[in-house]
Amino acid sequence: MTAYWISTYSEIRDEEKVAAYAKLAFPALTGAGGTFIVRGLPEQVYEAGQVTRTVVIEFASVDAARAAHDSPEYAEALAALGDGAVRDIRVVPAAG
Repeated sequence: MTAYWISTYSEIRDEEKVAAYAKLAFPALTGAGGTFIVRGLPEQVYEAGQVTRTVVIEFASVDAARAAHDSPEYAEALAALGDGAVRDIRVVPAAG
């Protein structure tokens, strides 16, 4: 079943580290079968009104998303990010 990796950035501490992370994370995650669906700031917010950078990546399954996260290539991206951002990542199976 399709799954979605959802990242929200509550704080960007170092744009250069985030850029270095993105340069490594994009090929690591697409190479692991991920397709970027959403990447950027919201155009409209409701309820809590949090304007946070959001990324949504589609994977073939929860296991595929986990494998991408746990890969050596993505570990390199995480090392580049270091303390450059405060974020939340969750993997959610598709509805239905």
